[in-house]
Amino acid sequence: MARRERVVRMSVEQPLWRALTAYRVLTMVYADLLFAFKSGDFERPWVGVGFLAVLSVWTLATLPKVSGAARCTKRFLVADLTIALTGILLTPLADAQAQLQDGPTLPTIWTAGAVLAYAIKGGWRWAAAASSLVAAANIVERGEPSRDTLHNVLLVWVASIAIGYVVEVARASERTLARALEIEAATRERERLARDIHDSVLQVLAMVQRRGTALGGEAAELGRMAGEQEVALRSLVAGGLSRPSHVSEDESQGAVVRMVDEPEEDGQHDLRTLLTPHAGSRVTFAEPGAPVLLPRPAAAELAAAVGAALDNVRRHAGPDARAWILVEDWPDEVVVTVRDDGPGIPEGRLAQAESEGRLGVAQSIRGRLRDLGGTADLVSVPGQGTEVELKVPRGKAER
Repeated sequence: MARRERVVRMSVEQPLWRALTAYRVLTMVYADLLFAFKSGDFERPWVGVGFLAVLSVWTLATLPKVSGAARCTKRFLVADLTIALTGILLTPLADAQAQLQDGPTLPTIWTAGAVLAYAIKGGWRWAAAASSLVAAANIVERGEPSRDTLHNVLLVWVASIAIGYVVEVARASERTLARALEIEAATRERERLARDIHDSVLQVLAMVQRRGTALGGEAAELGRMAGEQEVALRSLVAGGLSRPSHVSEDESQGAVVRMVDEPEEDGQHDLRTLLTPHAGSRVTFAEPGAPVLLPRPAAAELAAAVGAALDNVRRHAGPDARAWILVEDWPDEVVVTVRDDGPGIPEGRLAQAESEGRLGVAQSIRGRLRDLGGTADLVSVPGQGTEVELKVPRGKAER
């Protein structure tokens, strides 16, 4: 089934950046209001007014910088943390009693936002370095470490490191998931190509080999070469026809790559029109009186699986074998049954064929139905023919 793929980028970090943006604005407002209510207690209120003016302008002007990892540069992080440390160290200059009363610093809890930016951007190691600088500045501002100071410092240190560690784990998980999805998409593409090759090239090579051997002479040599190419091509298909492309760390970090299979064409198609050409003197086709509508790609895949089943009848059941195709249209699924009156399949023959690289049933039939969300059940009794039942749920086929 023809498909095209699109890549949808999602990141678990984005909610953290949005939360950090809101946190910085709210804590800026909190610091301004707290100073406004207590400005009369400051010995040099103009120091606090000047710093908070700079803090407010900086916070509002740099909101785009904390909207995502790409915009949050190292230069911005250094400048942001410098403003926070400066505010802490200016607190005794604005109010000398702040050291004795163990009151809040000028930037108050806004400082935690600067540390959290380090955590989200660079992980727990960056968070540990930034929080350690904040701890040192608080101790210098107080003159000597008090119980409340140590409590606040420890809280910021633990919280920032924990968030940084969670971000690193999320990034590693996203890279793993992106790689797994890419491998899955490549595997599906390989199976689809293997089915197409089996339905065309491999069968032609097998026919040339049989006819050449039967004719003898130079044709026998041609048949031998066709047989060698068939074996080589089967090995290539089974061993790795396509390999996943490389996903760079920049592309996968902070993003999940989701492969979405989409049909090239929309709309419904009548399955009967695709199966009618198979009817002939030795193939009986039984169909409902009403159209059997399926999405166009699903109908094409189901018809191809029926064609593969009939090819097996022609190749293995003998020239005199007859086949019957029965289409059943149910509200929740479409069922197509292909039955023949050939000699049947000996027990263990399918497993042996797959081990030899002959993937006709596994890929051309079961692989197609698996991609449609359906099933392919094969029942064969030696001497009583073979029956293949193909079921396609309507809901999954539409997706």
